[in-house]
Amino acid sequence: MERLPIIRNWFVFLVAFSFFVVFFKAFDYSALSADGTNSATSLIGVFVTSFNNLHARKPNHSLDVPQMFNQNASPDPLVDTDNPFIDVIESLDQANKLAVNKNTTMAARTKRPADSCEGRYIYVHHLPRRFNDDVLKNCSVLVKWLDMCPFLTNSGFGPQVENSEGVLSEKSWFTTNQFLLEVIFHERMKKYKCLTKNSSVANAIYVPFFAGLDAGCYLWGHNISMRDTLGSDLVKWLAQQPEWKRMWGRDHFFVLGRIGWDFRRQTDHDSDWGSKLMTLPESMNLTALSIETTSWSNEFAIPYPTYFHPSSDDEVFRWQNRMQSHNRRYLFAFAGASRPSANDSIRKEIIHQCLASRRTCNFLRCNSGGESRCDNPAEVIKVFQDSVFCLQPPGDSYTRRSIFDSILAGCIPVFFHPFSAYAQYTWHLQRDYWRYSVFIPIDLVKDGFVSIKQVLLQISDTEMLAMRKEVIKLIPRVIYADPRSKLQTLEDAFDITLKGVLHRIGKVRNNINKGRDPSNGFAEENSWKMKLSGIGVEEEWDHFIDNSMRY
Repeated sequence: MERLPIIRNWFVFLVAFSFFVVFFKAFDYSALSADGTNSATSLIGVFVTSFNNLHARKPNHSLDVPQMFNQNASPDPLVDTDNPFIDVIESLDQANKLAVNKNTTMAARTKRPADSCEGRYIYVHHLPRRFNDDVLKNCSVLVKWLDMCPFLTNSGFGPQVENSEGVLSEKSWFTTNQFLLEVIFHERMKKYKCLTKNSSVANAIYVPFFAGLDAGCYLWGHNISMRDTLGSDLVKWLAQQPEWKRMWGRDHFFVLGRIGWDFRRQTDHDSDWGSKLMTLPESMNLTALSIETTSWSNEFAIPYPTYFHPSSDDEVFRWQNRMQSHNRRYLFAFAGASRPSANDSIRKEIIHQCLASRRTCNFLRCNSGGESRCDNPAEVIKVFQDSVFCLQPPGDSYTRRSIFDSILAGCIPVFFHPFSAYAQYTWHLQRDYWRYSVFIPIDLVKDGFVSIKQVLLQISDTEMLAMRKEVIKLIPRVIYADPRSKLQTLEDAFDITLKGVLHRIGKVRNNINKGRDPSNGFAEENSWKMKLSGIGVEEEWDHFIDNSMRY
């Protein structure tokens, strides 16, 4: 009788051990998913799956900007946004039903592949034809002194350059008009890989309105009604669309193929310049991309179209190598004409100094009307690629297309006003401007206090070669590649522009999600200092802001 308790204890131990062996065998993940008949086992499986999914989706509190932007983007159409956590304590019967449908359970556990377009979806508004295609039908009168019809060929690049006498590379060079950015951008957008037909999942909305081409028809000799009609109709149409009400237009963007000042008429007098498109209340909620901005914070400058529109990375690399090794016979160059009617212009003094230094300065005189050597891509690029520095003074406005022609030719740009580049192309040009350019204050040149030649001669060969290298590195960032093909590893001006737009709209969406007023800072006047921020000499350039020409 004394051994009976011992035997009983061993019996209990063996039963308990057998139970745990069976239990742990059942707790194998594969067993849980394979057999849907055991309710207790299924219930455990649902608990485990739900906990794992919940843990995997815990919020990321990192302050990394790209991550913050993606988290506040619109939902991805390929990803289920429902809460994955399943209420498993509702009833044992519910657990049985979930376990029977093992395909559904497996699908819920399977992690979907990352979506390469997450945070980059763009919806294109389907505008009535009168806002874009019908504008192009009047191509012969888009510019008062020029028939623009030939320039609309080849996706807006214009006629291909046939014979450059060895100045240009073998292909991908076109006689591109500087005012056709709207068409060029639209053709690229048609090939953008992250387009969506579902506006509710779009991270940004593109408005394909050819505002600059329409404005060009009526800037001279037409009353303000003719200049304003199409733009006013466009913003009214936008405000009536369901997409507008989501962020009241602050996720919309469009391209202006002319300078921003052409769309900010100050009065309603016929004698005043331009249209009032950008002064309309609805336009204050739009992001405008133009070849030159005003001081308003909802305008962003993007590069003028150049003549080079490559089809592959190799074309770009070959051209960069060629410009790096090219022999440059002249110290500096200027391509342009004087501006006798502009009191603030320094072009007369620049031309005078250039002509006085014929052996070191290469001057390409541009005629004010008719056929001009400055309209010939080979002539322009030849002058710039033979020169170390290229002078880029303001002209009719702060900026000029020649800035990007000189970069394309590996010629170091010389600026005389910070609004010519540094406060403009903040997405495309680096903030440390001294690495790729030379700055000579406009007042010193205008008053004859400085010799441009002597300033440039003070730059050592080592510094000059380093600057040229930086300029040539910028080439991919300021060109618009051919939409009929695709660059593989390089980002061009179009790619960089979309990154900037998506980042800006992502920040606005983030502010909305945090309960902040999205209008704060979105469209504010006198933002030159903000556009110059990060350069490090903003305070030194205050007088440029105070004395800005007309902005």
